[in-house]
Amino acid sequence: MKRMGIDFGSKKIGIAITDDAGVMAFPYGVIPNNAQFFAAIEKLVTERSIAEIVVGHSLDNNGEPNKIHAAVEEFITDVTLQIGIPVHLEPEQYSSQMAARVTGKNAQIDAAAAALILESFITKEKTR
Repeated sequence: MKRMGIDFGSKKIGIAITDDAGVMAFPYGVIPNNAQFFAAIEKLVTERSIAEIVVGHSLDNNGEPNKIHAAVEEFITDVTLQIGIPVHLEPEQYSSQMAARVTGKNAQIDAAAAALILESFITKEKTR
């Protein structure tokens, strides 16, 4: 089952996609967080036959919702209602910082962070 990981930011949205078996996550790309982002996600879901989405659960260091949290919640509702595939939340604290360590400072940090979020979800799922 193919999955998509999302690192949701106020300016950019990092995208990762698994292999066809849904067991390995790969950075896919970055899209701007603008009025067209949902259509871009919907197109990818269709083109890549995505069965479910894993979104980074955006909380601050104290575990409280941060400034992007409301937008993430709205996105999850939109995906559920308009696309109709399952959406899961995965803690994402420090995913961008970890991605920066791995990739260096480049435009693909958000996609790498999305891959880390997706890998974390897959790993936890294997141990359930």
